[in-house]
Amino acid sequence: MQFHIQNMSCGGCVRGVTRAIQSVDPAAKVTPDLTKRTIEVASDQPRAILESALVKAGFPAGQT
Repeated sequence: MQFHIQNMSCGGCVRGVTRAIQSVDPAAKVTPDLTKRTIEVASDQPRAILESALVKAGFPAGQT
C-alpha cells in the first residue's frame, strides 16, 4: 500500500516514518521516495493501524 507523507522532507523523516511503521509491524518493508514524499509499505497490518502509527509519530499520511 502507498502513503503520501507531505511533511517527509529529509533522511531523518524517512527514518522516523520507517520506525513508526516498523513499531506496529517489525517485518514491514518500507520503500520511501523522498522526491515524491511517498512510501510504499509491504505489511500484513491493516492500513488504519499503519496510519495511526504514522500520526502518532508526527507524519500524518494520505493515500496516493
